[in-house]
Amino acid sequence: MSEEGPKLFTNKPKKKDIIAQLRHVEANGATAAPPSNPAAAAAASYTMGGGSAPPPPPPKESFARRYKYMWPLLLTVNLAVGGYLFFRTKKKDIEPASEEIPAKSDSVAAPVTIEKPPSSAVVTEPTVLKAREPIPEKQQRELFKWMLEEKRKVKPQNAEEKKKLDEEKAILKQFIGSKSIPTL
Repeated sequence: MSEEGPKLFTNKPKKKDIIAQLRHVEANGATAAPPSNPAAAAAASYTMGGGSAPPPPPPKESFARRYKYMWPLLLTVNLAVGGYLFFRTKKKDIEPASEEIPAKSDSVAAPVTIEKPPSSAVVTEPTVLKAREPIPEKQQRELFKWMLEEKRKVKPQNAEEKKKLDEEKAILKQFIGSKSIPTL
């Protein structure tokens, strides 16, 4: 035995050399000259199934064809998320752009508008609320009497509620007994 080691490893060809040799053999057919390296010659002569060339690899399918069953699912999920986001933002835009508070004074009732900053997408025209006609004093007194009767029917749960009801009843009695009822 030699001290240098087995000859198999000293003259081992590289993989790229074997591949190049196989391509050269396939291109030139069986009339190719024998390789200078005995290991390369052995690799060139050994093929699957004898002396025929290996079959070419099958053509790769495109990404869309490989996952053709995933496209409908992807489109459905995309549509659902888009619809959810669309309707969620639409609901936020429905809020009124401005609030109007009618201010009553002794002479003329004029609407006072308090505007909020406009929404990001939709701006609506402010609607004008018409001031209602004042309720006659006779009807107001009847209404206060009815409220007083309803307050008398309520049974309080504890002392605090009883105290609150008594205060409300006292205020209603003052309105009913006064000569003129203040406008709100």
